[in-house]
Amino acid sequence: MRVSRRGSGWRKPLASCAAPLAALVLGLLPLHSSADPFPVVIDHRYGTTTVPAKPTRIVSLSFIGHDFLLALGERPYALRKWYGSDPYGVWPWGHDALGEAQPVVMRGEIDIERIAAMEPDLIAAQWSGITAQQFALLSQIAPTLPPRAEDGDYGTPWQQMLLRLGTATGKRTTAEAIVTRIEGRFAELRASHPEWQGASAMMAWAGHTRAYTRADIRGQFLTALGFSVPDAPGGPNALNRFYVEFPAEDPSAMDVDALIWLDTGRNVEKLARMPLRHTTRAYREGREIYADKLLSAALSHSSPLSLDYALDQLVALLEAAADGDPATVVSSTANAGLLAKGGS
Repeated sequence: MRVSRRGSGWRKPLASCAAPLAALVLGLLPLHSSADPFPVVIDHRYGTTTVPAKPTRIVSLSFIGHDFLLALGERPYALRKWYGSDPYGVWPWGHDALGEAQPVVMRGEIDIERIAAMEPDLIAAQWSGITAQQFALLSQIAPTLPPRAEDGDYGTPWQQMLLRLGTATGKRTTAEAIVTRIEGRFAELRASHPEWQGASAMMAWAGHTRAYTRADIRGQFLTALGFSVPDAPGGPNALNRFYVEFPAEDPSAMDVDALIWLDTGRNVEKLARMPLRHTTRAYREGREIYADKLLSAALSHSSPLSLDYALDQLVALLEAAADGDPATVVSSTANAGLLAKGGS
């Protein structure tokens, strides 16, 4: 895996899976496919967008959208960095697809004047928080793609994000093939783990009594494996409700069959000191999974490039956490020193 431009810091966590990831990226990139016909018209929450011809200068405003473009073999001219130490905001699973490209990096709020100066021919804005006013201005610069009306700001399923970008870039057939492959992997995991079907699971941020709902892409990851995930306040159709807050004085609602703590690697001590965590069944029965920085990022991006890495790392941890036997050690939790007292 090429990491020289980003330093050697990525080599260690991905050394064991460099070859599989490289093979995955090569498998995702289109090899001999002709572009789909243009123009195309795409519906979204603010109306419709027409893309008249295949775009060659794409500005990605989505915090995770560059992963999806790279999966299609499209290197963005500019992207919006979310977090992480990579100078271009691209995590290791996207390095090979990015190649030697050096996209313009944007951070923070959407800067419309700066985007106009880039002269893009497509502005990808799913999972960006774009407002109606921003869309009205951006669409005067270039065809702009916000999320669907039914998904809210950050609830677009990864399949829809990819398929819509595939349509906008003339790579719909490629997008469909990627969706079919990854959905097939989830289906195989559901079939081989009947004990997961209907079992309860959550992803929460380390040290907080806040869990992502089934409206969020992290909740969607768990439901795709067959787990039951909490609805957003207001029901399953509530938009922009991507997490649910539980009272710190009563975390019993987090007593699920598998509780995944997401982290940047900096909150282990905070999680260890979390008030009343020790009273929960998830803690006592060894049902907690500590997700390190890289796994947490893979789950939080839930992109065609990161999903395979997330499944490779998480499946064995889920098997250990949800097997109903407190004696089964969840290795990542043990390595972080977070097992219940008396655990192995």
